[in-house]
Amino acid sequence: MNTGALFALVTALLCVFAAPAKAQVAVAVVEDIKGTPAGIEFMDYVVPGKVIKLGPKDTVVLGYMKSCWHETITGGTVQIGTEQSKVHGGAVARRKVPCDTANRQLDEHLQGASGATIFRSSRRAPKWRSAEKLVLYGTSPIVEMRGGGLLTIERLDPPGQPIIIAVDPKSLVRGKFYDFAKEHRALKPGALYAARLHGKKKIFSIDRHAKPGSAPVIGRLIWFH
Repeated sequence: MNTGALFALVTALLCVFAAPAKAQVAVAVVEDIKGTPAGIEFMDYVVPGKVIKLGPKDTVVLGYMKSCWHETITGGTVQIGTEQSKVHGGAVARRKVPCDTANRQLDEHLQGASGATIFRSSRRAPKWRSAEKLVLYGTSPIVEMRGGGLLTIERLDPPGQPIIIAVDPKSLVRGKFYDFAKEHRALKPGALYAARLHGKKKIFSIDRHAKPGSAPVIGRLIWFH
């Protein structure tokens, strides 16, 4: 091998090894914890490959945001997968729950990608009808937000009086989640809304069969970033 070819090979290898590893995207959220398992907290996002070790009486509830699997795991060792967990030495109860698998909000929030979901098509349709829209399967959203502020919820179909909530940072779960269920608030099933916070907007609808209260987090979670 001549000097030029050797130099090219070495340069190519250095580029490969120096390239930054692709960041893993979270696939599940920790919806509940009982006991004191190390390394996780309530409302943590977890990525594939993460290992959670549970004591015999420890329980963790995981919601997978793309597959909609809702898992209650007691004891053993849990390895996070892409769509569900691998559980060794523990007991797992797994069920499908309603969540918006088609929406790209998760990718936008955690990976930077974006997408769109069409709500209706009409020659004179308002701009929000073709905006990205999230479907929630609980009438009491849980909103991720950084700090407090004025959270405005405005009904779009038909337009209604906005709901303005002055969110105290002290009322946030883990300092960043505002839970309508904990505040005994609920929106209307089947309705379309715009949520606004700090100049940002999210369009979402409520499934017509949705119920109030603490439904699975993966079916009622909104991100604001």
